[in-house]
Amino acid sequence: MRIARFSAGEEVSFGVVEGEEIAEVSGHPFLGEIRFTGARHRLEDVRLLAPILPSKVIAIGKNYAEHAREMGSEAPEEPLFFMKPSTSVVGSNDVIRYPEKLSQRVDYEGELAVVIGRLCREVPVARAQEVIFGYTCANDVTARDLQRRDGQWTRAKGFDTFCPLGPWIETVLDPADLGIETLVNGEVRQVSRTSAMIHDIPHLIAHVSQVMTLLPGDVILTGTPEGVGPLEIGDTVSVQIEGIGELRNRVVARD
Repeated sequence: MRIARFSAGEEVSFGVVEGEEIAEVSGHPFLGEIRFTGARHRLEDVRLLAPILPSKVIAIGKNYAEHAREMGSEAPEEPLFFMKPSTSVVGSNDVIRYPEKLSQRVDYEGELAVVIGRLCREVPVARAQEVIFGYTCANDVTARDLQRRDGQWTRAKGFDTFCPLGPWIETVLDPADLGIETLVNGEVRQVSRTSAMIHDIPHLIAHVSQVMTLLPGDVILTGTPEGVGPLEIGDTVSVQIEGIGELRNRVVARD
């Protein structure tokens, strides 16, 4: 099932995507009490929003061996994670704002994102699937020059609009071996499969939840494959993941 958050006029609602239409629902998907209202909209007539507004986004660094090497290091023995603020989240077709006054190198990083469905902590690997609500596409946008300059990643990863998510949450999916591609202006820049992850999703959830409580709606970005590179103002960047869909965003100058 594909769960989307959308606006039709001034109203914000959840809906189930069915082909080229979205069937509006009442209630909240995480509560398991959604009901179809009977209202239906064409996808082209609504604005898809970020499918969830997380309390936090936890991102995994260097979780593909070739990406670790292109960044000048070997892959870490245990998951390396950092956080992006909730204010960095935008949806598909929203803009990425390039902070020209602060950075001269902003990169794309296409990733599979995991959406947590229930409050949990210290989750055993064997039970990780029980806390997953679904999956979506993500772009861990990064001010690469600031990342290298600072030595830690909060500023580089934390700008407003630097965490596009979408276009919706796919709740029925095996994430073990999905094709993932990132395109800039229609040109393929990243190609890989999620089976190339060093640490799989159950182990990521177990590792992160040893440190912090995960809340419904929290998002874990599972790492980017090799092929990261720069974006320029005017570019359109697209993250496409097999079984989910396409996350597309245009880059504009930050005001």
